[in-house]
Amino acid sequence: MLIQVADNGSGMTEQVKAKLFDPFFTTKEVDQGTGLGLSVSHNITKKHKGEIKCFSKPGQGDEFQIKLSVSQLLE
Repeated sequence: MLIQVADNGSGMTEQVKAKLFDPFFTTKEVDQGTGLGLSVSHNITKKHKGEIKCFSKPGQGDEFQIKLSVSQLLE
């Protein structure tokens, strides 16, 4: 199963992408987020033997792909 989510936002630099799934990493202002959402999503996906990838370039938006094995979900 492949789940894709994309936007047409400002995109990310390679430096931001390198830390994207780190716990507590955020580019938001203080008190605007915990930086846990993508870290938790990454861990849940890995626990189900899947993978999550981010494709992004500054000025071109972001795309996230989550791949999960249907057989893993049924076990």
